[in-house]
Amino acid sequence: MSPRVFLKKEIKRRVAFGHPWVYDNEIEKHDPLDDGCIVDVFTYSGQFLGKGYYNSGSTIRVRFITRRNCKLDTDFFSGKIRRAIQLKSLLLEDSDALRIVFGEADGLPGLIVDRFSDWLVVQFNTLGIQLMKKEIIEALILVLKPKGIFEKSEGTSLAKEGLEAKEGWLYGNGPELLPFSLNGISFLADTKGQKTGFFLDQRENAKRLSDYATGRRVLDVFSYTGNFSFHCINKGARSAILVDSSERALSVAKEVAEINRFSDKCEFIKTNAFDYLRENSLSGFGLAVIDPPAMAKSPSSKKNALRGYKELNLRVIKSLNDGALIASSSCTQIVSEEDWMRTINDAFHDCKKLGLVAFRGGQSLDHPEVTSIFETKYLKFCLFHIFELINY
Repeated sequence: MSPRVFLKKEIKRRVAFGHPWVYDNEIEKHDPLDDGCIVDVFTYSGQFLGKGYYNSGSTIRVRFITRRNCKLDTDFFSGKIRRAIQLKSLLLEDSDALRIVFGEADGLPGLIVDRFSDWLVVQFNTLGIQLMKKEIIEALILVLKPKGIFEKSEGTSLAKEGLEAKEGWLYGNGPELLPFSLNGISFLADTKGQKTGFFLDQRENAKRLSDYATGRRVLDVFSYTGNFSFHCINKGARSAILVDSSERALSVAKEVAEINRFSDKCEFIKTNAFDYLRENSLSGFGLAVIDPPAMAKSPSSKKNALRGYKELNLRVIKSLNDGALIASSSCTQIVSEEDWMRTINDAFHDCKKLGLVAFRGGQSLDHPEVTSIFETKYLKFCLFHIFELINY
């Protein structure tokens, strides 16, 4: 039997209805515990609620892994992985890349698993999930039979868990740039790049956006390795300028362009995105894409993030011609969709222009949102037609 954790008498509905986090102020008492250990969680009166892992160094003391009283072994993780793949299998019709495990949303808090063709890139972002690494890797090999599994555990969350960044092959091997196909286009996931090497959460937004790109010149700001640009060129965009501050990201993007024979339609500019927008006219572009990295990690930074979003969108809206399109995105979880859209509306207002929504998007289906876990929703995306107010 695992050590026990008992919650306070007035258990919050959030926990009772499926949220996987138990905070330090929600625990009444517990048996002697080691950080990272598996615990059985009970109500104040002794009703079993589920199993999770414990960490005294985090304000999130317990993260649930299952609501069943079962053994957390290789078979258990294999079942979780098979279920996740089954739920997301439609995304593999014209692709061989998939976020197989999206942490809490797939019932495995702290774990990220991305598949790129025959390889997997994984992140173990919490102490508890790190201590189950052996069983998880065994399950991934059993279910997916990859050529290699690369660990890319990094980010600010590791320090909160008392962990250090880790990078390297856990099983097998593979190239530094992992080739894969997304929506029929060849891409490369950079194991030395950001996160797992590619942002699969924009896969559906990029595909849908490309339908509007035919015949247009595209500006891709914060382009990383070119997901939006190459989707647009593949659907008939005249050309694309990719702007990013990372030399390495642009180098990978150039390789991807060559693989797909898009190079003659691409220009790559290494510079700060804010500087580029301040210093250049956008009047020749028919479509501009703004996809910045997360602009705030804590509530105290939210106002600054909204100011940043307004500046980016205002500069683009102001400079684009009547009838052009702006695709804007935010992956800042603490910025709500309502606040983000209000900020963009303010930018349109200040430019005396009107934004007509072409479509709204969000994170792709392999990054599922869970109704009881609002933290699983983070990505906002919207495409607008831009019109001069006087002409509409």
